[in-house]
Amino acid sequence: MKIKRELVKAMIVHSEELNPVESCGYLAGKDNELLKFYPMTNIDNSPEHFSFDPKEQFKVMKEARNDGLRLMSVYHSHPESPARLSEEDLRLLNDPSMVYIIVSLLEKKPDVKGYKVSKQGEDITVERVNLETV
Repeated sequence: MKIKRELVKAMIVHSEELNPVESCGYLAGKDNELLKFYPMTNIDNSPEHFSFDPKEQFKVMKEARNDGLRLMSVYHSHPESPARLSEEDLRLLNDPSMVYIIVSLLEKKPDVKGYKVSKQGEDITVERVNLETV
């Protein structure tokens, strides 16, 4: 999946600004390229999990549609853990069409990784997604 370099930078800045609270948001695009970042509010205000504000979520969905884009990725930060999906992340994921991007602030240099998740019954498959910056 292609992602604009400025979107990666924007996610990192958003993550660092809200640290130690998890940041979150959507990314939208076309085909296999992420073109726009929509930072959102973590209404849980927690360093361990996030929830979108439903009104803000609906607004972003409409804005992306008006921009001619589709929501393709959910992003959130891990202020104190690696860029991998946690057990809680896996338990709460509910949209298999999304690529889930994690920005880890654990090390001095932020780490950004993407994942695709599929569930069949109790079985969960997690697959790394290559994020190619353009």
